[in-house]
Amino acid sequence: MKKILLLVLLAISISRLSAQSQYQPYSYQFYQKLGAEIYNPETRFHSSLKPFFIDDSLIVKKASMLLSYNGDSSRKSWGGRKLWQEHLLDIKKEDFTVYADFLPDFQIGKDFSGKQNVWLNTRGYQVGGTVGKKFSFYTSGYENQGQFSQYYNNYVNSTGVVPGQSYNRAYGFNGGKSSLDWSYVTATLSYTPIKYLNITAGYDKTFIGDGYRSMLLSDFSSPAPLLRLTANLGNVQYMAMWTSMQDPGAPKLSYDAGNRKKGGVFHYLDWNVNNRLSIGFFDSIVWSQYDDEGNKRGFDWGYASPVIFLRPVEASSGSPDNALIGFTSKYKFSKELVAYGQFSLDEFEAKNFFSSSGSSRNKYGWQLGVRGADVFKVAGLNYLLEYNTAKPYTYSSRTRIGNYANYNEPLAHPLGANFREVVGLLNYSYKRFDFSGELMYAKYGLDATGQNYGKNIFEPYTDVVQPNGNYTTQGVRTDLVYAEGRVAYVVNPKYNLRLELGGIVRRESNMQGKQNTGIITFGLRSSFRNLYTDF
Repeated sequence: MKKILLLVLLAISISRLSAQSQYQPYSYQFYQKLGAEIYNPETRFHSSLKPFFIDDSLIVKKASMLLSYNGDSSRKSWGGRKLWQEHLLDIKKEDFTVYADFLPDFQIGKDFSGKQNVWLNTRGYQVGGTVGKKFSFYTSGYENQGQFSQYYNNYVNSTGVVPGQSYNRAYGFNGGKSSLDWSYVTATLSYTPIKYLNITAGYDKTFIGDGYRSMLLSDFSSPAPLLRLTANLGNVQYMAMWTSMQDPGAPKLSYDAGNRKKGGVFHYLDWNVNNRLSIGFFDSIVWSQYDDEGNKRGFDWGYASPVIFLRPVEASSGSPDNALIGFTSKYKFSKELVAYGQFSLDEFEAKNFFSSSGSSRNKYGWQLGVRGADVFKVAGLNYLLEYNTAKPYTYSSRTRIGNYANYNEPLAHPLGANFREVVGLLNYSYKRFDFSGELMYAKYGLDATGQNYGKNIFEPYTDVVQPNGNYTTQGVRTDLVYAEGRVAYVVNPKYNLRLELGGIVRRESNMQGKQNTGIITFGLRSSFRNLYTDF
């Protein structure tokens, strides 16, 4: 990994810079505003790999409009421009550009079911820019303290991680009403030596898919160090990525060794067959740097090639690594109706896959959804309806450290495995006003005491409740209903500074009891981060 990174940095330093490529942080709420352009049947834009780079693609014009609101040009004073339509610092020279912003995220609210106040106090920054025409950089950082509802605290208490961000460093936190304390950072360096290739190195997330969730690789877990190569050859886009991840919950080899480390390599090929149909192929390998006895594995140089099918390499080396393959597809009936899907296969045994025995080795998940933009010819009205499911024990491994997860959280769906989910989203934007709503229903099977029913991907799949007769949602059958609505007024689109009123209603119930949550919040928020609370 170090040698590859050095070669990339060397190439950056000696190459002549000439066409600009600017990083746009991934946020579903922002990206869905680009839906009419991205999913236009008259184009062949590669939409499945996120985040995007704003370069010579068809989304430049729309993204620029969303980030500027040209109709506000009457505010000509320095203070008015900085408040309503410009970056706090914005330098544009012939050879370089730099922008910087202060990113507040202040919320206050009430959890009526828990009869407690909730709040968030975040101070953040972002700095980005370009050097020449082919090199861009972006970094953001946040210092956070907050108090949340009980279900959110329960998650932090069980994982030690604030969802999708970082470990909770609050001393004495016990899952009750104590506040959380954590940091969150991202950083990327991007180089486009020719229009066909982008090289990105940094500390960030990657999302694969056209839906709200991903059954292959999502942005739910914390950022991680990565090196990503993306080639665009007309109708084909190809991505190869190497990452270094951690598992804070795995048994430590020694106190001084810190968290257990694990590596991952991911390949994704997206082929636009024509203007309407796209299909994709995904594969990945996750491996531990040390086994549970302390034997060093290190980096397998068989995984270094950016153009290779990983599963045969992993099998031929006799390694204990965790292989996953998957497929994606998309069909654009119109920009108002786009159908998409995913299939992830964690382990394949033909006799079990094509039988109805309910084998614990039959591990796969899939997604089917529809989405659309400018529905009923109303500009800015977008929707998504999606179904996700994963069989018991999917994404798990023979050992905890080898599972498909990063920093105590799943790399794919937030619910892990052994679940079914339906989620619908509706978004509407009018000038500076944003309206969004979400309704989600899921059912899953929790583990009973001392029994592994397959939802917890951190449990080894060798310790199954039964070798056959397994079915999705087995175990302690649990129902989850989640509804959320937000109304926002965008103060400054450059960094998504907005006044936002939001509400959440959540109900989780099973034979052991139920937990109800009702929250109303109001705040001054900013940034384009995806922060999930629907789990």
